[in-house]
Amino acid sequence: MLLRSYWINTRSPLYSFLFTIPLFFIYELGVLFSSTTEMVSMRNGADALMRQILSALGMHGFYWMGAIFFIGFIIVYFFQKQYWNDIEIESKYLILMMFESVIWSIGLYFFMSNVYVLLMTPSGAFIIQQVILAVGAGIYEEFLFRVLLIAGIAGIMGFIFQWNEVLKNWIAMIIAAGVFSSFHFIGEFGDYFSFNIFMVRFFAGIMLGALYFMRGFGITAWAHSIYDLIILTRISTQ
Repeated sequence: MLLRSYWINTRSPLYSFLFTIPLFFIYELGVLFSSTTEMVSMRNGADALMRQILSALGMHGFYWMGAIFFIGFIIVYFFQKQYWNDIEIESKYLILMMFESVIWSIGLYFFMSNVYVLLMTPSGAFIIQQVILAVGAGIYEEFLFRVLLIAGIAGIMGFIFQWNEVLKNWIAMIIAAGVFSSFHFIGEFGDYFSFNIFMVRFFAGIMLGALYFMRGFGITAWAHSIYDLIILTRISTQ
């Protein structure tokens, strides 16, 4: 009964909201205390899209994205609040979610461990930037490419083709994984395109999408961040 309660409750938006707040503040504080020059080179897949959209709307700079994201978080919180009255917050569940995120991130790491990673020569400052970036990738990329994009594509698929819930969600997840991988090659600081690297990130998007369906946004965001930190540790120690 306890396991079932944990499994159901921790998939809720409320637990995801509470669980990802630390990721948001860690990333935003890291960006805040980085210099402008350092922040220019810091990017994740979501940055390429979100910063371009904001620039097109006349909102330049590095702080608009965090502010808008946080406002969106608050709006979602109050919009969903009426559905959360029956959910009791258990601190032990949040601790278990952290352990579960570590387990999922290790699983993701071993799944991807046979795929080569672009190596780099990190300095101390560069490592700090990459740690901040890893945290930001978990929360921003999962919110954009899993929560928003999958919901949007699934809604369009359902409207046009009248597919059932399962089919439209999984087709949307596959398309979102392709978009997720593609946006890593966009922009001045994007990677040079390689089909092999595209497929690596595509499969990662599939795994993260499946995890999002099973366990919700919060655990997926943390698993993504921890996985990136594992990769960063491996690269740094080599």
